[in-house]
Amino acid sequence: MGDYLLFLAKTVTVLLAVALALGVTAGLVFRLAGAGRRQAPRPSLRVTEVGSRYDKLARDLRSGMVPAGALRAERRRRNREDKARRMGEARAASQGEKPPKPRVFVLSFHGDVRASRVSALREEVTAILMVANDDDEVVVKLQNPGGLVNDQGLAASQLLRLRDHAIPLTVAVDTVAASGGYMMACVADRIIAAPFAVVGSIGVVTQIPNFHRLLDRFGVDVEQFTGGRYKRTVTMLTPTTDEAREKLKEQIEDTHDLFKEFVADHRPQLDLERVATGEYWYGARAIELGLVDELRTSDDYLVAARERADIYEVSYRQPVGMRDRLLGLAGRVAGTSGLQGVR
Repeated sequence: MGDYLLFLAKTVTVLLAVALALGVTAGLVFRLAGAGRRQAPRPSLRVTEVGSRYDKLARDLRSGMVPAGALRAERRRRNREDKARRMGEARAASQGEKPPKPRVFVLSFHGDVRASRVSALREEVTAILMVANDDDEVVVKLQNPGGLVNDQGLAASQLLRLRDHAIPLTVAVDTVAASGGYMMACVADRIIAAPFAVVGSIGVVTQIPNFHRLLDRFGVDVEQFTGGRYKRTVTMLTPTTDEAREKLKEQIEDTHDLFKEFVADHRPQLDLERVATGEYWYGARAIELGLVDELRTSDDYLVAARERADIYEVSYRQPVGMRDRLLGLAGRVAGTSGLQGVR
C-alpha cells in the first residue's frame, strides 16, 4: 500500500510538472508566432432579447393549430408592435428618459470551487449598473455548490454591488445554491427555488492529506522554515502538532462565524442556530426554514415577467487561450488541499 501511495504521489507530481511545462511552452510558441497567427477573439458582452425566444416557441406551436391567414395577420400586428417598441426605446435613450417598459436583466452563474466565472460576472454587473434604473430588475440564475472562501465571497460581493445601487435583485435556484452558493443567494431581495433544489449548507470545511509518515518510511525529510508562529499550521508534508490542529480549528470556526454574520445581515429573519449547521435542504423544506421565499423555477418566473417587462440575457464572454487552459489544468492537478472552503 505504501509503495502504491508513493507511486501515486510521484505520478501527480509528474503530471503537474508536465502541465506547467506545456503551459510555459505554449506561451513561448504563441509569442513567437506573433502576427503570423490570426488575432484571438476579443472579450465581448452579448445581449439577447429573451422575449423573442418565447414568442418563437409560441409561434411554432400555433403554426400547427391556427389557419395560415390568421397567422399572417398576427405576424403583421406583432411586427408593428415590435417596431413601435424599438422606436420608443430609441427615443427614450436619445433623450435620456426611462424606457417605456421596465427591463429584466438575466445573468447565469455556474459556480465551481474557484468561482471561475466571477471575472465575467464583474463585467456583466458593471455593464448593467451603467444603464439600469430603479424600475429595472436583475435575475441571477444561480447554480453553485460552493468552494473556496475568498473566491465565493468575491462572487457574492459582485451581487452586492447591485443591492448597493438599489437595483432589485432576484436569485433563482433550479438545482443547487449550497454553502458558497447560498452566500451569493442570500444577498438577493428575493430567492426563488425549484422544489428539489439543494439550498443551505452554511458551514466551513477543510481537509488536508498528510504524507509525513509515508515520506519518513522512505527516509525523505521535509524541512520547513517560517517567520511567524502560525505562518503554517497543518500541512501535507510535515508532522502535525496539537497546537497546529487547535489553531486551524480556531480559524475554521472564525470563518464560520463570518459566514453566519454575512447571512444574518442579509436575511435577518433566519434562525441561524437552526440553519447554520452545515446541513442542506431541498427547496420544499428550505422555504419552511426561510432560506428561500418562493417555490418556482426560473423559467416560470421569467415567462411571467414577460407580461410586465422586456427581458434581456446578458453574458460576458472572454475567450480562454491554450496557455491559460494548460495553466488552469496545472492548478487543478495541484488541487486545493489545505484551503478553507465554504461547503
